[in-house]
Amino acid sequence: MISTVLVANRGEIARRVFATCRRMGLGTVAVYSDADAATPHVREADAAVRLPGNTPGETYLRGDLIIAAARAAGADAIHPGYGFLSENAEFARAVIDAGLVWIGPPVTAIEQMGSKVEAKKMMDAAGVPVLAELNPAEVTESMLPVLIKASAGGGGRGMRVVRALADLPGQLEAARREAESAFGDPTVFCERYLETGRHIEVQVMADTHGTVWAVGERECSIQRRHQKVVEEAPSPLVERIDGMRARLFEAARLAAGAIGYTGAGTVEFLADDRGEFFFLEMNTRLQVEHPVTENTTGLDLVRLQLQIAQGHRLPAEPPAAHGHSIEVRLYAEDPAHDWQPQSGTVHRIDLGSGTTEFAILDRPGVRLDSGVENGSAVGVFYDPMLAKVISYGDTRAEAARLLAAALRRARIHGLVTNRDLLVRVLEHPAFLAGDTDTAFFDRYGLENLSAPLVSEHDERLSITAAALADAAHNRARARIGGGLPSGWRNLPSQPQSKSYESRVTGRHEIRYALTRDGLTVEGFDGLESVEATPNSVTLLVPGERGPVRRRFDIARYGDLVAIDSPLGPVTVRRLPRFEDPAEHVAEGSLLAPMPGAVIRLGAAAGERVAKGQPILWLEAMKMEHTIAAPADGVLAELNVAAGQQVDVGAVLAVVRTDENTEE
Repeated sequence: MISTVLVANRGEIARRVFATCRRMGLGTVAVYSDADAATPHVREADAAVRLPGNTPGETYLRGDLIIAAARAAGADAIHPGYGFLSENAEFARAVIDAGLVWIGPPVTAIEQMGSKVEAKKMMDAAGVPVLAELNPAEVTESMLPVLIKASAGGGGRGMRVVRALADLPGQLEAARREAESAFGDPTVFCERYLETGRHIEVQVMADTHGTVWAVGERECSIQRRHQKVVEEAPSPLVERIDGMRARLFEAARLAAGAIGYTGAGTVEFLADDRGEFFFLEMNTRLQVEHPVTENTTGLDLVRLQLQIAQGHRLPAEPPAAHGHSIEVRLYAEDPAHDWQPQSGTVHRIDLGSGTTEFAILDRPGVRLDSGVENGSAVGVFYDPMLAKVISYGDTRAEAARLLAAALRRARIHGLVTNRDLLVRVLEHPAFLAGDTDTAFFDRYGLENLSAPLVSEHDERLSITAAALADAAHNRARARIGGGLPSGWRNLPSQPQSKSYESRVTGRHEIRYALTRDGLTVEGFDGLESVEATPNSVTLLVPGERGPVRRRFDIARYGDLVAIDSPLGPVTVRRLPRFEDPAEHVAEGSLLAPMPGAVIRLGAAAGERVAKGQPILWLEAMKMEHTIAAPADGVLAELNVAAGQQVDVGAVLAVVRTDENTEE
């Protein structure tokens, strides 16, 4: 019998497994890197063991250190979570050889599915439809486009779409580096790339007594960089095609049966709108998106994993599915700027009092599975996912509405996230009609989908509220005359002025006056202040059909100001009254968009460069990021070297454009 479980992972999935362990009366052990020492999963565990270092290769990919940690803390079982070593057969074997319980499938099953190349051959032999694997050395022009994939893992790591044969060698090298960094295995392969399709997967659960469940299907077609962003159960496509679910379930059971599978696993397929589908891969672990299956079946999949690892039998049939569940992944990233990952402090993350954490929803509502909390630091060493937000409703429309509303209301302060994009997807007519495929962002335009939820007019109104709150904040701190209105004069005077910068719309100058006759704000005739405190402002806003009262909540973190209201979230930076000339950078400067490590250089100082030419590559959050020349010119300065760590905002290089280059 298992008594104490070590989770060989971090963040949200570690907390998710701990939650079930507590419900089952089991002890918990966390492992943590130096970067994760203050994270919630470490604090919540009964015991925690340090893995010295920061990078995955130093810490969460060190199976020897994890097994030693289990022994030191008295754990008798290891749950791998997902990612890192979760699909590493050598690690699973080492856990078992150490006399510990491996909460996962048999080592042989991991080995057979661990190579996606061999897995496809095996599934083909078992009668499961497959897409043919291509040898990268034999790819020709007629085979394009092709998709490069990492053999040892998923999650978009090591994936590249290649549309030109000349790009193949460089993309193969980049994919191998990413795969090595994320999974410890640089092996990659190619397959035909289908421009559009539906990503549909089947959750399987099998015990050691021969029972294999196809628990339910999920659709995960909306993706960025081949990584899922929105997942749901059941699939809208499967719901409307007669007989497709039965065929999917049969194929999934065939796949599991062919390798003697036990535990939780997922068989992934690529389907077309006619209901034809092809095997992609089998993930021999719990999936990120498992909560949508839990909500629609009532099953705790982690509990089942723990029970099966102890020899429990499954009932003959899984429970019938009900309702609809949708999950979105909340990332610290900027979709409007090439999905650029963000790092820094999560000052606040709050989805409201009606949200449950790590709990199966048995009635309409919203669930939060998060690896961060107020004050958490998001670094550069790991994936930028902050949380999974999951809804359940009696219908798909209800689930979408609940999830969109929760995200709109959420107080998320400190980092740029993909929240606005998620809401726009959930409210998009095509999504609501179930018309989703892997080309969703291309078809409907990332520029439109990533646009702010708040209009420019309402953004400026929100910033005006922030200016009034800042004025009240200043008066509250004043030693003399604190009870007087902001900017009070006994004679008519100039309006007060406060400046803010929005990362979307730029600089805003708010000019206002609080007079005997009330509030006047340039650009907002008839605006009235009902109440203004340091943390909230209520305004009476004029409109064609009469004035409307609106409340704005304001939070400050240094010069960062977050404004929340039903109009939409707004974040700005308060600008100083006088700018420091030393803070200006030279024209043509290439700044580090995030902290990271320079992995290689593409040009040398003094060389001519063309617009779009890579100058250097940064590695951050397990992904490579290219820093390219903004225009034709000369690389006048190159301030970094390969292997160097850089901070966000550091001047990496300076390109002097032809127009500005002195002859």
